[in-house]
This record gives sequence, C-alpha cells and structure tokens, in this order.
Amino acid sequence: MSDVVELSSELIRRHSVTPDDAGCQQVLAHRLEQAGFRCEHLRFGETDNLWATHGSGTPVLVLLGHTDVVPPGPLDAWTSDPFIPTIRDGVLYGRGTADMKCSVAACTIALERFVDAHPDHPGTVALLVTSDEEGDAHDGVKKVAELFRQRGQAIDWCITGEPSSKEILGDLLRVGRRGTLTGTLSVRGVQGHVAYPHKALNPIHKALPALDELAARQWDEGYETFPPTSLQISNLHSGTGASNVIPGDLQVVFNLRFNPTWTAEKLEQEIEAVFRRYGLDYSVHWHRGGEPFYTPEGHLRATARAVLGEFAGAPPEESTAGGTSDARFIAPLGAECIEVGPVNASIHKVDEHIAVADLDALPGLYLALVERLMLPG
Repeated sequence: MSDVVELSSELIRRHSVTPDDAGCQQVLAHRLEQAGFRCEHLRFGETDNLWATHGSGTPVLVLLGHTDVVPPGPLDAWTSDPFIPTIRDGVLYGRGTADMKCSVAACTIALERFVDAHPDHPGTVALLVTSDEEGDAHDGVKKVAELFRQRGQAIDWCITGEPSSKEILGDLLRVGRRGTLTGTLSVRGVQGHVAYPHKALNPIHKALPALDELAARQWDEGYETFPPTSLQISNLHSGTGASNVIPGDLQVVFNLRFNPTWTAEKLEQEIEAVFRRYGLDYSVHWHRGGEPFYTPEGHLRATARAVLGEFAGAPPEESTAGGTSDARFIAPLGAECIEVGPVNASIHKVDEHIAVADLDALPGLYLALVERLMLPG
C-alpha cells in the first residue's frame, strides 16, 4: 500500500462530519512538523484550522483543503462502512475519498517531498486546512482570512484540492467560481377565512408576481468563462395546514449563483427594489456566502495548464462552473486561485470513491505544480 493510500485511509477512518475534525489535523501536523514545517492550530468556535508553513518570504504558495465531510446518510445504503476505507477492484471507497481527504493527504505528501528535495527553496510553501467547509463556513477559512488580513499575511498563489476533474485526472482546471447569495424572505399578510378573501390579505398571492419576475429574469449574459447569473427558489412555506384558511405569512428561501458582473450588495438592492415595487410588507435576511473570483491568464494558470496537460494527455478544460469552495475567502487577499483535484463523479454520494491509480498519481501532480511555481528556471 502506498504512502498516500495509507494516509488517506487514516483520515477516512475518522468521523470528521462538519465541523468535527476528529483529529485529522493532528495527524497532518505531526507529519509536517517532522518535515520541518511550522504548524499553527487556529480554533474558532467548534472549527479547527491548521496553518503549516515552510520557508520564508515571497512568493507564498498555499495548498488549500478541508478535513470535514458531509454525513454519510443511511449506512445500510453503502456497500461497505463509509468510515472503513475499503479497496475493491482498484477503487478506494469511503466518505471523503473524493471530497476531499485524499487530496489533503496528497497535498501533505507533495509538500513533504518538496521540502525534502529542496530544503532551502525560495519563498514560502504552506498547507491550510479547515473542518468547516461543508457547513456554514463561518469559522473556517473565512475566519482565517480575516486573521491573515490583520497580520498582513500575503498569499500569491493558492491551489485548492477540490475534486475538479470530470472523467480523468487533470482534464479540468478550475480558474474561478461564482458567488453565492441566499435570501430568506418573510411576507406578511392577514389571516382569514377563504370564503371571505376581502377580509384577509393573502401573502402568497401578493408575493407571486414579484417572485415570478425574479425567477424569469435574465440577469446577465455571462462573464468571460462564467455562465449567466441564476436565481433559484429552493423553498416556500406557508399555511396552517387547513384548506379553508388564508395564511397570515409566507416564507421563501432563494439562492443566486452570480458571476463578476454583480456583487452581493448590488443584487440585494435590485431584489429589494422589486419587493417594494410590488408593495410587499416584507423583511428579508441575506446570507452572503462569498463573492465570485476569477484568475486571469498568468503564471499560475499557465503553469497548471502545462502540468495538467502532461498528466491528462491533453490540455485541460478551463472552467468556472460548479458550486463554491474556500478559495472564495483567499482570493480577496489578492491571491491567484485555481482548483485541481480528482474526479468528482461520486462526491456527496453513497459509495463515494476514488481510483487507487488516481490517488497514487495525486502527490506527483501537486509536487509538479509546486516545483514549477516555486523553483526558478
């Protein structure tokens, strides 16, 4: 069994469902300290964060990941226990194999190999991992980034090990992500009997035209490689449970995934203007999950394109699609950010898995990226 399979398996065995790290970061820190890294444990609330660095000065290259996983769901739906790493037919199964304990293990080993081969390397290489990526992400990399701002900690390049590949390792290079904004809308009406609508005010009827306008709106034409901004209504709740009662209030949850055409603040203003125009008696709670980020053509992107092309046998697709990642908190520090990781077909699913051949190749992939970025010539 290879070193990366062993380390991945050790992490998978730990029930690190968000925000519980379950000791994963202690395992990583112990290894990195033996390799000469300085490790700092940053705990905010119930979240553990590990900041491990080697070297000094610039450039600063950060490998970014998370040790937390989503719940496994019904255990009897899995072919084998999700927290017992199991290899079947050349495939490693377990919760977090693809998203993203194997990437974290591979990044750790790549950094170990790099400093062993180049102990006096220029600049700083670092690993940053959190246990709060799959949840609300309040006390994870977001808090660490706030601390970095206070300290004046600069980051030049950030490589996130999120599962980005589509069919084969290295066939996709993620160069940005959309922003995410969630609104929880409350619309007030007047409860009453359905037979006497003139004595009530139905908040559902009142809100529907505004919601229809927002859902049907074409927000933009897209931006660079970003798709158009999208608004989706994810939940509506109202009523007393009786068919003959006009409800007195309505709650609506909606989310926007938006490109750099917009900011969260501008979207909030646009949407609330629609609510006011339709005369809604409303309140809305906004949760800004993160602004969009985009890494234009430059040294990081060109280097990653070359390395992934060698691994995949063809130049990678360069994409900004998908959900969100913790890179959204690092990019505002002025860092160029990309995402490179294993095939994402099984993430968050029953029988999550990674091909052992891909896992064995991951440390070499990350090492090649680190060496070409950090070593002159």
